Amino acid sequence: MRNGDTRVRGLAARAGGWSARHRWAAVGIWVLFVVLAMGLGSAAGRVDVKDSDQLKGETHTAAKIIEDAGIDEPASESVLIQARDAGGKATDADFRAAVAAVVKAVEGTGKVTDVTSPYNTNTISKDGRSALVQFDMRGDADTAGERVEPVLKAVEGVQKEHESLRIEEIGGASMMKTFDDAFGDDFQKAELSAVPVALGILLIAFGALVAALLPVLLAVSAIMATMGLMGIVSHVMPMSDTANSVMLLVGLAVGVDYCLFYLRREREERQAGRDSQTALRIAAATSGRAIIVSGVTVCVAMAGMLFTGLAEFEAMGLASLMVVAVAMVGSVTVLPALLSLLGERVEKGKIPWLHPESRLRRKRSGNRESRFWTAVLKGVLAKPVVSVVVAAGALLAVAAPALGMKTQNLTLDQEFGDSLPIVQTYNRVNEAFPGGSEPAEVVVKAADINAPEVTGALADFKAKAISSGASRGPVEIKLHDAQNLAFVYVPLVGGSDLDKAGESLDKLRDEVRPATLGKVDGVEAPITGQVAGSKDFNDQLAGAVVPVFAFVVVFAFVLMLLSFRSLTVAITSIVLNLLSVGAAYGILVAVFQHGWGASLVGAEGVGAIITWLPLFLFVILFGLSMDYHVFVVSRIREAHLRGRSTKDAIQHGVVTTAGVVTSAAVIMVAVFAIFGTLSMQSMKQMGVGLAAAVLIDATIIRGVLLPAVMALLGERNWYLPKWLHRLPDLTHDEAADAVATPAARDDESEPLRV
Repeated sequence: MRNGDTRVRGLAARAGGWSARHRWAAVGIWVLFVVLAMGLGSAAGRVDVKDSDQLKGETHTAAKIIEDAGIDEPASESVLIQARDAGGKATDADFRAAVAAVVKAVEGTGKVTDVTSPYNTNTISKDGRSALVQFDMRGDADTAGERVEPVLKAVEGVQKEHESLRIEEIGGASMMKTFDDAFGDDFQKAELSAVPVALGILLIAFGALVAALLPVLLAVSAIMATMGLMGIVSHVMPMSDTANSVMLLVGLAVGVDYCLFYLRREREERQAGRDSQTALRIAAATSGRAIIVSGVTVCVAMAGMLFTGLAEFEAMGLASLMVVAVAMVGSVTVLPALLSLLGERVEKGKIPWLHPESRLRRKRSGNRESRFWTAVLKGVLAKPVVSVVVAAGALLAVAAPALGMKTQNLTLDQEFGDSLPIVQTYNRVNEAFPGGSEPAEVVVKAADINAPEVTGALADFKAKAISSGASRGPVEIKLHDAQNLAFVYVPLVGGSDLDKAGESLDKLRDEVRPATLGKVDGVEAPITGQVAGSKDFNDQLAGAVVPVFAFVVVFAFVLMLLSFRSLTVAITSIVLNLLSVGAAYGILVAVFQHGWGASLVGAEGVGAIITWLPLFLFVILFGLSMDYHVFVVSRIREAHLRGRSTKDAIQHGVVTTAGVVTSAAVIMVAVFAIFGTLSMQSMKQMGVGLAAAVLIDATIIRGVLLPAVMALLGERNWYLPKWLHRLPDLTHDEAADAVATPAARDDESEPLRV
């Protein structure tokens, strides 16, 4: 910026200036945008990800074959009849009577079809104590849980008549109903409670109702607009309920944070004695720019999910990217307009015990620095080497367990524990019939499914699946003559132990299939099922880790380089963020894989981390942690441009942002912690991982490591090699004092009306 030129440049400053001058227009455009997005999205409807598009590989091929054939697989159910004492056998008269009673009872409901007796299908356990009556629910499998209650009651009636036996139902429909009853509102309640929690924390932070409501209202409006946009975009890239929940989580976090950054800076400048016009101009040029840099960085991180090739991840990535972009635009456009309209009225609704006049007087006198962080910074800056060694060493120690991370899709008992009766039934079925509750499914497609060579290959496959040790049987074959398809159900040895079941699956795919069905020309036989789906998901996710990590890290590095024109800042930003993510991984492994301190968060060690979580956490955390980093470093750079030494700039930047960073972090930690209270282990893992990472990031990283590293580097923080000087300049070179001068004008040289 030339001497004497006080014109503010930068997109955020220009957007804020225009919005403040045309405040009613800015507010009207935002409201119109939200209403139009919701209306168009509602009219378009949302297209969700199909089962056939969820995964690639054999699981995808099998789902596509079934979909193209127009076959809607029903929800299958089983009734376990088991002798309670070791002497009881399936050949006993009372056992046979119970089986007959179950068959008659479930058929009598009129809700089922294809009921089979264990004496006809040989679904009797090896020890002879257990048997399975199997059947399918009528109608759509997705809604079978809504129709299964009469069947469950019929089975309960038989149980009452045969108390010497254990008679229990399990299957897709009964599990769906049980989980809907137990946890159906769990996730929704968490989503709904996140908003009042955020509002409560903002009330404490601001001490005024209007100031606290603004961030929440803008975040909610951004979420509502994005929900509409998701409906429109889903016709190009399908969405899902999971993507919607993640969008809400991310939207609330960044929406509140961005508004908080902007509002706190504007409020701070007014409390320092500046008029509303000047305070708003400074907030637009400083915090507004930090919001744009942070928002673009978060969007880039979320875009990393698009490289996974997994439809669910792509939906989550695109939905998160959209809500961040919408929240960012709203924060630098409609928020300045609202602040301009409200002026001093933003302090309306003061809560006396949270907003004492003495506190205001202290702030107006210019003492805006946090006493706690002032004390911490004094020690950190006095001994930066010790601070770096201690803080980095502690985080590396916390991250160490991540080296032994094991990922897998959680089984039913891992996900919900044994508190639910149906989980106990699941375990009993797997003990009696290893793999029987979740068999592998071979989808066989042929030009003529009844051709002699095909039927012979099916018989050979059935026999070899057992003789190879992949299954103990019984192997069931269902023919669909009209579609020339056969479904072969193979209980895998290993059952609910996914490692052992995975070995059995490999035998089927690599040994049994090539030696039987693979010898018949023109036959396709992809193998799907829960174990196959878990393996295919893991394989695809493993292949996506390197490109996703590389994309996010490289683009974040470039954005930081362009935004701060400092090679040093860009490198330290990436390293500190990776350290924060690593520490979060270590906590996850320690708590949920090894069970260390798991009871403190109402969880238990389940021996593994849910497969999708590490990559999801990396993308989310790498994006969200940039919020604080950009905000703090921007304030440090601003102080340095105003003539302070690097050490003084660090001191000023960290302690003056401590309040807003703490408030933002508390909101994020509280919102994420809500999800850590849910009953599902996967949701607990996500909530604890996110909350722990944000807490570490806002305290140890931003409060200790960042200032210590920058203090050690000194003026080298602002180093940019000469050969990089040709890079685009995305910085804002004006200092806050320059922005605050009465002569300052926007690009159109018009006065800023407040």
